[in-house]
Amino acid sequence: MGRGLENVRGIYLEGIAGGDARTAVEKYTGHRYTQHSTGVGDGAEGFLAFFEPFLARNPLREIEIVRSFEDGPWVFCSAYQSLNDGAAQWVTMDMFFTDANGLILEHWDTIAAYQPDTRSGEDMVGGCAVVDVSADTEANKTIVREFTKQVRQGGAVDRIGDFVAEGLVQHAPTIPAGRDGLAQWTRSVEAGEYEMLFHLMGQGDFVVTYGKRHAQGKDIAVFDLYRVADEKIVEHWMTEEEIGPRESWGNSGKF
Repeated sequence: MGRGLENVRGIYLEGIAGGDARTAVEKYTGHRYTQHSTGVGDGAEGFLAFFEPFLARNPLREIEIVRSFEDGPWVFCSAYQSLNDGAAQWVTMDMFFTDANGLILEHWDTIAAYQPDTRSGEDMVGGCAVVDVSADTEANKTIVREFTKQVRQGGAVDRIGDFVAEGLVQHAPTIPAGRDGLAQWTRSVEAGEYEMLFHLMGQGDFVVTYGKRHAQGKDIAVFDLYRVADEKIVEHWMTEEEIGPRESWGNSGKF
């Protein structure tokens, strides 16, 4: 585990789960902390202005980092949160940019309500959680990049079999099971248009994209997490968040 990934785990598990937000943000962030979680202001003080009241409102916090990996200075993690004995349950996907010492400089996220009932029948946070670091990271990133460009952005859904295994394990709550379910959803008005791929990163058999889609009159920030095996996407998770109006942002926005 690199220093950046250690620091991300620290700010999550010590600062949020453990409740020591001030010590964690001072310990694990660098000379700046640029924030893209739109309810949170920039810098350590913006972090504290949000999380100190959050901790007071939610004294019972069960937080599990389900998946995490790193790609150079970039760190990804996905977490499950149960607050106040399950009164609220959330799934987050977070992306961080770190400095040469692994200190956090920038953060992006999407936060979605945990949905116990999914269209595929698979758990929203279930499935493989361990990165196969022996897998070819760059080859797998290329597969996901081309899938995103050709199928998601380009609309070539008839080419989905070039990139996705027939028995795809689907964890996104709104997408039906298998490759055919993903193809059906991709063609739907619910999926809309995938307008921008902001960043792609990966390690071993895991690759994640962060981008923006537009569907049914809404701009949506979306993380898609993929697991690749035998040159095909075999597992998929997704969290997404509607982008509110500019006046509701506490910072420069989701991107």
